[in-house]
Amino acid sequence: MKLTARIAAPATALVLAGLAACAPGTSDNSAKKDEKSGTLRVWLFQEVGNKPKEKVVDEAVAAFTKSHEGTKVEIEYIPVDTRAQRVKAAFNDPKSAPDLIEYGNTDTAGYVKDGGLADVTAEFDAWADAKTTDPVSRQSVTVDGKVYGAPLLVGIRALYYRTDVFKDLGLTPPKSQAELVSAAKKIREKNPDMYGLAVGGAYTYGAMPFIWAHGGELAKGGGASYKADINSENARKGITAYTSLFGDDNCPAAKCASMGGNATVTAFASGKAGMAIGGNFSHSAVEAGAVKGKYAVVPLPGVAPGSIAPAFAGGNNIGVLKSSPHRTLAVDLMKELAGKKSQRALFDAMGFLPTYEDVRTEVARKEPFVAPFVETLGAGAKFVPASAGWGQIDASLVLPTMFQSIVSGKKDVDAASDDAAKKMDAAFAAAG
Repeated sequence: MKLTARIAAPATALVLAGLAACAPGTSDNSAKKDEKSGTLRVWLFQEVGNKPKEKVVDEAVAAFTKSHEGTKVEIEYIPVDTRAQRVKAAFNDPKSAPDLIEYGNTDTAGYVKDGGLADVTAEFDAWADAKTTDPVSRQSVTVDGKVYGAPLLVGIRALYYRTDVFKDLGLTPPKSQAELVSAAKKIREKNPDMYGLAVGGAYTYGAMPFIWAHGGELAKGGGASYKADINSENARKGITAYTSLFGDDNCPAAKCASMGGNATVTAFASGKAGMAIGGNFSHSAVEAGAVKGKYAVVPLPGVAPGSIAPAFAGGNNIGVLKSSPHRTLAVDLMKELAGKKSQRALFDAMGFLPTYEDVRTEVARKEPFVAPFVETLGAGAKFVPASAGWGQIDASLVLPTMFQSIVSGKKDVDAASDDAAKKMDAAFAAAG
């Protein structure tokens, strides 16, 4: 077995910032051969504290090379923040491209449009492990009914709350959004140096559950026919509910309008917030903070009492590049890296939530902190539009700009959501 691993140095922020404007277009780079031996190159994301992930990957690679004589595998860990530049360049230069990549699930449609990912529908459907892939994770690798990779991990958000603060104020975990708002305001009133519920104007994925819980959608349609729905009546109700939390009675706009997801979790972990919307992936950061032993997690409540607000199902996938001259081997390695055995090991090593329903049930029994996230997924998580236009919408901060213009008082909900809808429709139209 031969395994080589190296960690790439990050590119400059200036180059990354200019990527969307000047990246070259891609062309047909389909492989003309399918070699059954040789060296496979793999790009995976570099994590904070990457060593445990490397150990799991090494074990998966060892299993693969043992069953595939004459193969070698080279692993390179690349920074997430500069992935777009590296991947785009790989799509345009097959000779320097890897055989497999790890990619964020919101990038799927864009990468498919660029012609970079191989259609592995037949292999995925015939794969025994894939039979228990949860529907949302399968959706994250699917574009126009075709599968372009294997889900590797899922990230889901729920409500972190301070058990000691709730006890002192006689509060119980909120069962509806009305109770959530009431609890947040009571915490702020009794503890003016603390946010009730930490929210952020740049926290898109923390705001989405409010829109979905009110029956709104980001967009409707599919493929080339996506149209923004962010300015619909129900979406506006959700936007109003979320932006109403930016005030002196909960999270002052002057401080919270610019906050993103990491900042809200940091505020909670440091003891500056009574509640926060955080992911299963936030657990280690909260455990390392001042609130260790003084918090719990429940699903974020929906509008109706006892309901759960739909959460965004984030996560990463493993895909085979269309240019790979080792397609069959690359698909086999994809299955090894994203299979049930590896996902169990990644959960143990990194806390990554598995994409298989049966494996998630297993780990929830083993680690109780996972339970509210699994429950949230089971209640019906949602995903962003499967359009290449979403990448542009996300990169150009369409939704954060909408939220921030509302909480700053520059625009009302109707005007801000209409502006956002126009920008979204332009991005969908440009993506085709």
